[in-house]
Amino acid sequence: MTGQPLRAARALSVAVVGLEGLLVEVESALHQGLPGVQLIGLPDTAAAEARERVRAAVIATGLTWPSLRLVVNLRPADVRKSGSAFDVAVAVAVLLAAGLATDRRAENRVHLGELGLDGTVHPVHGVLPAVAAAVAAGHPEVVVPSENVPEAELVPGARVTGVRHLSEVAHGYGAEGVRMLQPVALERSTPAPVAEPAAKDLADVIGQEQARHALEVAAAGGHHLFLSGPPGAGKSMLAARLPGLLPDLDDAAAVEVTTVHSVAGTYRSSSGLIRRPPYEAPHHTASKAAIIGGGSRTLQPGAVVRAHRGVLLLDEAAEFPRTVLDTLRQPIEEGQVVLARASQRAIFPCRVQLVLAANPCPCGWASGKALRCRCTPKALRDYAGKLSGPLLDRVDIRVDVAAVPRAQLLSSRRGETSATVAARVAAARAAQAERWKDTPWRTNAEVDGPWLRDYTGRIDPHLLTPLKRVADTPELSMRGVDRVVRVAWTLADLHGLEHPGPAELGAALTLRNRDLDA
Repeated sequence: MTGQPLRAARALSVAVVGLEGLLVEVESALHQGLPGVQLIGLPDTAAAEARERVRAAVIATGLTWPSLRLVVNLRPADVRKSGSAFDVAVAVAVLLAAGLATDRRAENRVHLGELGLDGTVHPVHGVLPAVAAAVAAGHPEVVVPSENVPEAELVPGARVTGVRHLSEVAHGYGAEGVRMLQPVALERSTPAPVAEPAAKDLADVIGQEQARHALEVAAAGGHHLFLSGPPGAGKSMLAARLPGLLPDLDDAAAVEVTTVHSVAGTYRSSSGLIRRPPYEAPHHTASKAAIIGGGSRTLQPGAVVRAHRGVLLLDEAAEFPRTVLDTLRQPIEEGQVVLARASQRAIFPCRVQLVLAANPCPCGWASGKALRCRCTPKALRDYAGKLSGPLLDRVDIRVDVAAVPRAQLLSSRRGETSATVAARVAAARAAQAERWKDTPWRTNAEVDGPWLRDYTGRIDPHLLTPLKRVADTPELSMRGVDRVVRVAWTLADLHGLEHPGPAELGAALTLRNRDLDA
């Protein structure tokens, strides 16, 4: 075997780490020696198995697999390559190196897709960030599975070609003797179309005026919310209706959310950009990895990331393990999750509205109907300890949801609809967008606390004086003061005011279960 390869070629693909795409050069070289394929460049198990998938797919097209030693390198070699999206690029590089394909323009096109053993090109996850990275790197021509074409075309400037079978790719690049095959379609009965679930309307919630008001304030400013009350009071109903009060996502937010769900594998290409705020409600048995994200080989986003720019509901919050709940403290404060492993690191955005809903005690009746509570003092302490002080300190609005009187339950009177409340929320969000248009923030809940206090003080030096008195007590932390100020600004926006006054500050303290005279 000589040191120089007989023939060499390359193709391009993209590795997605977190939400970022990195251009990958797939180099192939044929050497004299025993026939075999060596795939190097730090592939994981799924990527390394491309050797057998590509070989079977090439043979299925009627082409002859080279009877030489073949080395395929995924460059840069120090970045872990995860998944099966490199299959088509590996196949193109091999065909070029073997002289089976002759069109060298293929070397400057980006190829994405997984190959089946019959040559079928299957869809893959993460196409949106991968194509965006390719265009940014100066390679706008991309070849993707036909099912991923609508997703790839969301990227401005991309020139997308969709393929269903490797024979199309080989023939397009000048290979001769290709059997033009079609993917083998499995015979399935056509499922009946599934109707979209009807939107949950706030008018369905009976009574609960205080909780409804808190929900509106949370929606208007993007604030975190804690609902506590006995079973059947309406906590879950209220929380499930929060997404219906939120406005549609703007273009930038829609691209962020769509990218997250593309990587997570929960995006439907036919739906275009995701315009509605997402909603995640994991069960209380969910693990830390399910909530935050993780994985030993490929770092995948968890529920808090999939809820980016939307709502994360933790119903029966006190039933979650405390270690799981406390992992949310940093992400909801900073708006991002940093997942680090020995060989890789990924950053995911998670600008969410956290909603916690819980009973006041294990039996649920320690509030309102205390005579029915049979919990021991120790059980009450242990239950209350599930929600740590540092986590609750990050929640802007805390509301006790009392049981609805029976007479009110039987009343035919309905409250305001979601559409009516959403109109006020949209007006408040518009005021915030205008106020913070020259800053990195979009809603009051996102604004940096010290900056907002200084901004508020410049408007009225005496406005924050009552808060200073409350801040001197152990009942309200400095973080709590900042969150009260944020809620006060949201109340002002809902009332159409230019800035909050003493009434809005007092109401914000009340929504945090604090009294101005405490």
